[in-house]
Amino acid sequence: MKITKLIEKLGSMEPDGQPFFSIYINAQPGENGRDTYPIWLKTQLSGEEQKYKEDEGQLGRFNDVRDRINSFVEEDADSGANGIAIFAGLGGDDFFEVVQLDVPFPESSFHSGERPHIFPLARAVYENPRYAVLWADTNKADIYIFGGETRIRSDVDLDSNVASIENAVTSGTSAGGWSQQRYQRRRENFHLKHAKEVVSELEELMKKVEVDSLVICGDEETILPVFKPQLSKPLEEKLIGTVSASQYESPEELREKALEVINIETATLQQKKIEQLNDAAKSSAKMGTLGVEDTLTALANGQVEELVIATNIDSIDYSKKKVKKILKAYEPGDDTAPAEALSAIGDARAIADQLITRAINTGARITFVKDASMLANDGGVGAILRFSMNAHSTG
Repeated sequence: MKITKLIEKLGSMEPDGQPFFSIYINAQPGENGRDTYPIWLKTQLSGEEQKYKEDEGQLGRFNDVRDRINSFVEEDADSGANGIAIFAGLGGDDFFEVVQLDVPFPESSFHSGERPHIFPLARAVYENPRYAVLWADTNKADIYIFGGETRIRSDVDLDSNVASIENAVTSGTSAGGWSQQRYQRRRENFHLKHAKEVVSELEELMKKVEVDSLVICGDEETILPVFKPQLSKPLEEKLIGTVSASQYESPEELREKALEVINIETATLQQKKIEQLNDAAKSSAKMGTLGVEDTLTALANGQVEELVIATNIDSIDYSKKKVKKILKAYEPGDDTAPAEALSAIGDARAIADQLITRAINTGARITFVKDASMLANDGGVGAILRFSMNAHSTG
């Protein structure tokens, strides 16, 4: 199951009266190179067990789930995974799903409640978008796809090389006079043909796997000037940077170099996104919202084009009274809402899950902002709208 589909499924699950476990594990090795999370997990499960000591039926269901969790950790956990998410319910549907990630969760956490806690998983997915990396020299090119669900899941082959193009090397024998000019022209034509072939392959691949960002790597003097002019307008718009690298040892090395460019660009784009959000919210047409209350209302109305939310869940701040009123007003027949929406108004995690679930259910894009200060005065959340708040309020 794709991670985004799992998030949708988790967000739409209705409480069945039984506890549901959402377990997020930072599985990065300790200083001695060994996994430390099994001890942490054992402690968490032991503490949870105490809640069911007085109910034999509940205790039996808990023991079954604990056995499945322990069995996974002992037999199926990927030693290369840096993040693990386990979702399990004590209800009769026998729900049990595990996601293993290359990216770690900031910290391990154990959540037991009526519904799944999806915010950390959604954050991991949306903070690691899919991007393409093209490395090329004069006669060879490699195209890699990183990020997204092809890269984030550690149960997928880590060698993300999806295409390799190689042309015969043009002879470097020197010549003089007219022959030298003709040779140089033929050599340039060959390089140009090679670049066009690679770019064509790249464009087809990026369309096929829906990649929105591109980084080009190669020699700064001989490769980048040849390849960049061959990019079509759509590819040029997706190019976010270049890396000077005449060679590389492994896909991981290339990924790390490209990631430096990605991170710099992401910070710049997030700043621009906040500016766009503020302009939209302050415009006379009210094409944006700031704060949990107005954003929640817009999500319930299906108005949100893009949800902008802080990565730090502690930044989510709101008026419980106002949020309760909004949820009460929209609960009957509200298809965008998770079930039992009113049951955990005081829990910022539940409200964050509300926002994410409603965004997914209405097809809104989601942008996580790492710098919490950008949304500090707005309760950690805002939205860019499809249609005006004024249009809805005036009917």
